[in-house]
Amino acid sequence: MNENLLLTAEVADALAENRAVVALESSIVAQGLPAPDNIIVGQAMQDAVREQGAVPAMTALLDGRLRIGLTADEMARLAAAPDVRKCGGRDLGPAMALGLTGATTVSATVQLAAAAKIAVFGTGGIGGVHRIPAGNAAPARVDISADLLAMSRAAVAVVSSGAKSLLDLPTTLETLEALGVPVLGFGCDRFPAFYTAESDLSVTYRFDDLDQLADALRKHWSLPNAGGALVCNPPPADLAMAADEVETLVQGANAAAAAAGISGAPLTPFVLSHMRQASQDQTLRLNGALAIANAALAGQLAVQLAA
Repeated sequence: MNENLLLTAEVADALAENRAVVALESSIVAQGLPAPDNIIVGQAMQDAVREQGAVPAMTALLDGRLRIGLTADEMARLAAAPDVRKCGGRDLGPAMALGLTGATTVSATVQLAAAAKIAVFGTGGIGGVHRIPAGNAAPARVDISADLLAMSRAAVAVVSSGAKSLLDLPTTLETLEALGVPVLGFGCDRFPAFYTAESDLSVTYRFDDLDQLADALRKHWSLPNAGGALVCNPPPADLAMAADEVETLVQGANAAAAAAGISGAPLTPFVLSHMRQASQDQTLRLNGALAIANAALAGQLAVQLAA
């Protein structure tokens, strides 16, 4: 085990005994949701993992120490502290050296899960390739999330409701294909688009049986140089939004971001916040519900892989 990782006793014992463990990101608590929903959803995700018979391991950086598993007080600290950095995989080393406190994104959590030998990670939705604003020529630089490369490098199954609706989904899927990351649908043929259950894009393979899905992952990881996989779980049917409704919200949020000159790392939080306000918190409720549902499926998958 990496000497820089500090595991809770519960997580360490589960890994030593080859029991199921599920990694969770902490940016959903620190930056992804407003209070008090952040703590409520963060705790509910951990509870959902436990209900499936697995151990939750929320990742974070506390005072320069990489943490795998957090107490309730530590999660509350991340939710309340004003100086918590949003840490991707590239930030971990420098942030450790500077003794900083940071919340982990998908890319950082994938990296830490792999370092701790945790095979499954549950999250709301991954990042991807951002859209080019309507009417613009292709820019000299393209905003691509580090999540995609991180997934290609680590043997971790990321359970999510696809990629966030604000992204260029076709290019995101093409990038995953180029990086060798299989996109596996659990109970779905179409790629989920976070707030909406279906896009017009297909997953690579569909699985309806959890045992068969686990077997596919084992066989994938048995091959040379195999990285991670994306396991797609559609958002809860009773809360999922219509695609045209989501697209209207995305376009309005992107227009507001362009008018405000917002780009890069602050763009996604701005767009999601704008969509939440424009939808009268409908996207907020759905964001929490799908994150919890994905944590539950991740717990089931981790138990199956550990069997």
